[in-house]
Amino acid sequence: TLVIEGDIYRLENYASGLQGVSPADVARFGRFFWESPIRLDTWRFWQSTVESTTLFGGREKAILWGEGLESAIQQGAAFIRGQDAWGRAGVVVKQMSNLPAAIYSGEAFDTNAAVIALRDPRHLSAIWCYCASPHYVKSVRRIDQKLNVTNATLVKVPFDLDHWQRVAAEQYPLGLPEPQTNDPTQWIFHGHPAGMTAAGRMGNSPLEVPDITGHAHPSLLCRTPNLADVLQVATARLLGYRWPAEHDESMHLDKVQRAWANRSRELLAVADEDGIVCLTPVRGEASAAERLRELLRFAFGPIWDTETERKLLAAAAGDGRAAESLDAWLRDHFFVAHCKLFHDRPFVWHVCDGRKDGFHALVNYHRLAAPNGQGRATLEALSYAYLGEWIERQRQDQKQGVEGADGRLAAAQVLQGELKKILDGEPPYDLFVRWKPLHEQPLGWSPDINDGVRLNIRPFLLAADVDKKGAGILRAKVGVKWTKDRGKEPESLRPRAQFPWFWSCDPDKHANHRTDFGAPTKGAVPAGQTFDGVRWNDLHYTRAAKEAARKAAKP
Repeated sequence: TLVIEGDIYRLENYASGLQGVSPADVARFGRFFWESPIRLDTWRFWQSTVESTTLFGGREKAILWGEGLESAIQQGAAFIRGQDAWGRAGVVVKQMSNLPAAIYSGEAFDTNAAVIALRDPRHLSAIWCYCASPHYVKSVRRIDQKLNVTNATLVKVPFDLDHWQRVAAEQYPLGLPEPQTNDPTQWIFHGHPAGMTAAGRMGNSPLEVPDITGHAHPSLLCRTPNLADVLQVATARLLGYRWPAEHDESMHLDKVQRAWANRSRELLAVADEDGIVCLTPVRGEASAAERLRELLRFAFGPIWDTETERKLLAAAAGDGRAAESLDAWLRDHFFVAHCKLFHDRPFVWHVCDGRKDGFHALVNYHRLAAPNGQGRATLEALSYAYLGEWIERQRQDQKQGVEGADGRLAAAQVLQGELKKILDGEPPYDLFVRWKPLHEQPLGWSPDINDGVRLNIRPFLLAADVDKKGAGILRAKVGVKWTKDRGKEPESLRPRAQFPWFWSCDPDKHANHRTDFGAPTKGAVPAGQTFDGVRWNDLHYTRAAKEAARKAAKP
């Protein structure tokens, strides 16, 4: 039945307003895509909202799709909604404020967003132009003034298809652009530093820039360069990180975007092999600055010169003062900007001893948290091979009376001591994952990358501060908190012997609850008799407690 308002139809005749996936425990199931290698059998891209209307945005998240989520669904705690929109064209709308919108391309989406899923994809241009206009916001607000608008309300507004088709023909005479962006926080990002610049986009360089002659729509990438983040992307590439678009040939992208994503594979030739790059030469490797410059020279080809380097340093500084060199930028600016850009979930960690002239290493978090003992091996290599050689060098300099060697040696030895404690994993250097039973808690540094940066970075931040307060052995403090999460666990999934922290644990009121609560070891605080399901995160368990739990769990 066609719904008519006045003498025109409503939007609901052409599209449905659908609600998204609610996993109930976002801290457990939701991640930014750069926190884990996105395997599509384990993860799904998870469209979210944008803060202001843009063609392509809100593509930062992924949702863990597996047994844990299925259990939550069976318990009635999680809800998988919006499947009717998956695989269809549409518009994703934030249900609050001035209803900012972006184009939707068929992924799962979260409950902060609602999707206007089209019945006929040929109407996308017209419906996009309407939803991106002030007229749409005014129409919705006439019928619903609440802060949070329902998904059903979003399509109960009048919609003149003929009018908005004419508007679309004027605004997009060649049709809507295909998915594309120069924003590295989006999973559709191509991953190539040179591809982020206007010179590379327009084909004005000797590079073999993809030919867009006759392309159905002029690539927006030509008009939206992003110089500010080029050095961030280049550094990530040096450490061996790769964006999802590079892995997934089936991802729907603009032709120019796809061509740059394909070219990104060339950069593997100049990427580091083990994910550890020191700022000063160690183990026969050049300094991080020299290696980064080599990668940029390789990426940009003949157009790379000192002036381009200067422009990128200036762009990276934003409104601040530009670093004097790549070395200074890597040492003093990279990690702060990296955390800010990637929402305090960094995938490159800057480990240091606190001295400006001391030991500094950039480490690929994916290598630090790799499975099957590879993550531990990476941390051991950092602690003993790289830092060990640096320490030996300072000892030699100390013997020869080199100025500053005493201080550098002392600082490096302190750092090595902290890294050893992380490898051992005694509190507060331990890892704790509230959704894993006590007998499956990590022993020492044996992280699961699917548990996320928030939990796995804790030992590095709780280590003794070598420089900035609260930063531990990292170059800057990361905006991470381990306070309790919203919601509560279902009792049927959290038996007391395996999950004692869900049984009357309250470390905020009782400090002794914070360590070994309910563990099967002498001196541990016994778990309570009452289940409360509170989602505590900042708890600690000794190796003895974990080993005792493993022994008790054996049949």
